Amino acid sequence: MRADICDCAAIDALLAEHRPRAILHFAAESHVDRPIHGPADFVQTNVIGTFTLLEATRAYWSALPDDMKHAFRFLHVSTDEVYGSLSATDPQFSETTAYAPNSPYSATKAGSDHLVRAYHHTYDGLPVPTTNCSNNYGPYQFPEKLVPLVIGNTIAGKTLPVYGDGKNVRDWLYVEDHCSAIREVLLRGELGETYTVGGWNEKTNLEVVHTLCDLLDQLKPRASSSYREQITYVKDRPGHDRRAMQSIHASSSEGSAGSRQTHSRPE
Repeated sequence: MRADICDCAAIDALLAEHRPRAILHFAAESHVDRPIHGPADFVQTNVIGTFTLLEATRAYWSALPDDMKHAFRFLHVSTDEVYGSLSATDPQFSETTAYAPNSPYSATKAGSDHLVRAYHHTYDGLPVPTTNCSNNYGPYQFPEKLVPLVIGNTIAGKTLPVYGDGKNVRDWLYVEDHCSAIREVLLRGELGETYTVGGWNEKTNLEVVHTLCDLLDQLKPRASSSYREQITYVKDRPGHDRRAMQSIHASSSEGSAGSRQTHSRPE
């Protein structure tokens, strides 16, 4: 069903009708450029929407029989952008990295993470593990994201805009491997814990764009020159993190659960 996650009545009706054993909360405004000019939508969806889902979930979960209540999970899917930016020599993000969001998008996702944690500690241990993942790529990705944007613009003969000097670094993870990690956390994750999910695959934005151009040069060559000639450099966006890299180990947010490796796909 397509519904607004801020619509309390719609969420309550879905829970009553389908009686789920788990809720996976992916819903978010996630395009980092957009909140610079319109942050209100991000606050509404990422913060108020998460609050609405948590309230509906709390009421639903509290009324379940003990066996269903014990098995139920609310898995909150978040981003590594809540941790801010790394220098070239900093170690990777982990579950104990302090939050330092630099954009309205990452700030609203950080807010949603804090709400989820608070509900676990405040409301009878509401079963809410959280995952914080690095950049995904894969089939059917929204066309504003870097990889599909570059592919679409390249084939259409449009410019390939690269922010700043193109040396902002991200850790890239194939979407199916992210889903494998989510399944693992859903099945075996500790309640109230946070799990970082990454791919050990750091690339600068320019490396990603060059790789895509080179692949398209082979698959759909232009008559005269490389697609790299379509690259243009544009002014960097405000609050653009310089480097973000995830640890692929999941450990206790309280420092007591040891280290457990998530599923990932090193490239």
